[in-house]
Amino acid sequence: MREALEGSLAIARAVAMAKPDVVAAYPITPQTHIVENLSKLVAEGDLHTEFVSVESEFSAASVVLGAAATGARAYTATASQGVLLMSEVLFNIAGLRIPLVMTVANRAVGAPLSIWNDQSDAMAVRDAGWIHLHCASNQEAVDTTIQAFRIAEATELPVMVCMDGFVLTHTMEVIDMPGQAQVDAFLPPFAFSRALDSADPRTVGTLVDPGWFAEMRHSHHAAMGRALGVIEKVDADFAKLTGRASGGLLTVTGDPDARVGILAMGSVVGTLEAGLADFGTEAGTARLIKLRAFRPFPARALREAVAGLDTLIVIDRAISPGLGGIVGSEVSAVLQSMTAAPRVLNYALGLGGRDIPESVYPALIAAAANPLAPRFAVFDADLDKLMPEDR
Repeated sequence: MREALEGSLAIARAVAMAKPDVVAAYPITPQTHIVENLSKLVAEGDLHTEFVSVESEFSAASVVLGAAATGARAYTATASQGVLLMSEVLFNIAGLRIPLVMTVANRAVGAPLSIWNDQSDAMAVRDAGWIHLHCASNQEAVDTTIQAFRIAEATELPVMVCMDGFVLTHTMEVIDMPGQAQVDAFLPPFAFSRALDSADPRTVGTLVDPGWFAEMRHSHHAAMGRALGVIEKVDADFAKLTGRASGGLLTVTGDPDARVGILAMGSVVGTLEAGLADFGTEAGTARLIKLRAFRPFPARALREAVAGLDTLIVIDRAISPGLGGIVGSEVSAVLQSMTAAPRVLNYALGLGGRDIPESVYPALIAAAANPLAPRFAVFDADLDKLMPEDR
């Protein structure tokens, strides 16, 4: 049913339709509305779950780890510094191959303190071993949340659903919410093959000596690689059921014959689509690539998507100081094996929640046409605000 909903409320309803056994809740802006709405659903009798109000994000991650390890379907949500506080547990969840779902309402990590959106929180734990799926709209966030439970439980890997804080979590959007019968048909009951059982005691998370550690990491890496196919299949199955696909690993729109491509993750994709529609005739058209799966990274699909491009602009919503863009660096590495790889320009935009207007589109196209354009830049930084040595 189509309804105008705030993004956070829509996510809470999507989580409720997945029928989690345990929800661990700790508030942090801009994620708070998600767990608040879940709490309200519990209080009103619309969600039957063990709702655990914890004292920190570290505790929230620990609760869902323990719950999922016993075979309970588990969920939590966080943002920004909350991701960092639970980072030790995030590595444990992934390393123990515990399937659960977490929403990250992406927010800049301080210092300087910022409550606004960029993607530095998820990027800070990109190597923890979680599946990372980024959403361009609230509709995608709803659909991806439901899909995430099936992906996690099929792969026995945790899934992080990333949606831009405030830009999505606090905005109203007309969303086609699936019916409970559809979700029940799509998402089978959770059956964890390695669930802890008091009748069959075992140890998880025990010490692994050097004779086995490398093999465990290789096994985790291989499982992430196999998850690429699962992500695509689950999205295709969801599309058959609802008529909507969220993009699998990545999607390509815009002008398929364009020689310039722009790759981005999250809500900025919608801004670029609007910019292409409004400025494409005058500034020039582009092939737009929406990267949905950041982990596992869809290297083969990306190489196919950029074939024939002269220049690829990669938008980053976080940077690695001393190197440059994170997504851009990974894209450049992946494309090295191509015989005719496009030139990669890597530009950071919207750090700390700075507005990204549609007019960024013609500016990016102009940069692509400049043979002297820098390979990396904080594209919207006003360098006149800085000391001369920092420009």
